[in-house]
Amino acid sequence: MQATRRPPPGCCAGPTDGCARSRRGERVIDCHVHLAALRTEGNGCYISPAMLRSPLFRFLAWKHDLKTEDAPRSNQKYVDDLLAELRKAKYVEKAVLLGMDGVYDATGVLDEARTEFLVGNDYVLNLAKSYPNKFLPGVSINPQRRDAIEELERCTEAGATLVKVLPNSQGFDPGNRCFIPFYRKLAQRKIPLLSHVGYEIVLTGQDQTAGDPDKLRVPLEEGVTVIAAHGCSFGLIAYEPYYPTLLDLVRRYANFFADVSALTLPNRFGMLWRLQRHPEVHARLLFGTDYPLGVFHWPCWGRIGWRDLRTIIRTRNRFDRKYLILKSLGIVCRSVDQLISVGTDFKSVPLPP
Repeated sequence: MQATRRPPPGCCAGPTDGCARSRRGERVIDCHVHLAALRTEGNGCYISPAMLRSPLFRFLAWKHDLKTEDAPRSNQKYVDDLLAELRKAKYVEKAVLLGMDGVYDATGVLDEARTEFLVGNDYVLNLAKSYPNKFLPGVSINPQRRDAIEELERCTEAGATLVKVLPNSQGFDPGNRCFIPFYRKLAQRKIPLLSHVGYEIVLTGQDQTAGDPDKLRVPLEEGVTVIAAHGCSFGLIAYEPYYPTLLDLVRRYANFFADVSALTLPNRFGMLWRLQRHPEVHARLLFGTDYPLGVFHWPCWGRIGWRDLRTIIRTRNRFDRKYLILKSLGIVCRSVDQLISVGTDFKSVPLPP
C-alpha cells in the first residue's frame, strides 16, 4: 500500500476550516459545469433528436426558455443564464465549462449515429476565452479517437484546464491499457482527467460497467491526476458498492480526487451521507455542482438545524445552495484551482490504515 503524506499548503484540514475554501480564502471554482448547445455552422455541437425529446431536455428548455428552432439565440441564452447565476453567487467565483466528445468506432472515427450529445472543444475554448474572469475550459477527448494525443496537445496549448470523459456513453473502457500513451501525455502535461463514475442516466449508456472507478487505476498508475465525478457514487439511490473502492483509491494514490457534483440528487445523496461520516477523505474532495442539474436540500433534513435548513431552502442560486449544503453537513472540500496551480506535484492527506 502506498504511503501518504501531508496535504499541500492551504488545503482544508477539517470542518472547522470552512467548506471548499481556496488557499487564499477566495471564492471557489466549480469544477463540474456542463455546456449545452444546438448545432450551428462551425460550432462543433450536436444534440440528437431523441435527446431533444427527452423529459430532461424538455424541462431544461422550458426553464431556460430555449427554442430548438432558433439555435443561435438559444445557445447564447444558455450561456447568459449561466453567467448571470455565476455572477450572483456569493461563494463560487468561476466555473470549469465541460465539453462532451462523441462515440468513436474501432478505427477512431466519430460515429455520429451512436453519438447523442456533442459539445466541441473549440466551442468550450472560445467561450472560456471570451469570459476569462468566469470560465475555465474543460475539454473532452475520447481516448479512442485516432487523433486523441494530437487533440490533447492542441487543447493544452489553447489553455485547457482539464479533460472530461464519460466512458459509459462515449463507448470506451478507461481501464483499457491501449490508452496508456494518452494517459502518459496527460501526466506529462499535468492535465487532470475528470471521469464520470457510476450509472449514467441522462445519456444512453453504451456500457454501464465503464463507470466503475476501479478502472481508473490504469491512469492513476501512469501518474495522471484523476478526478472521479460524483464522489464515486453508483447513482442508484442508496446502493453504493463503489464506496470501498473510493476509500482504497484515496489511500493508495496521492493523485486521486473526487468531485461532489450531483450528490444532492435523489439517486446519489447516499454517498453524500457516507462522505459526511468520513472527514478523513474530505481533503480529496473538489467542489462541483453538475450545473444545469438542480441542487436539492432533501439530504439536509434531519441532519442540520432548522435555521440552517431554512437558509438553504431560501437560497435560489444553485452554486451558493450547494456550497451551503456542504458547509452545513460539515463536508470540507477544496477548490480545483489548487490542483491546477500545482499540477501533479502535491502531497496527500494521511489516512488511517
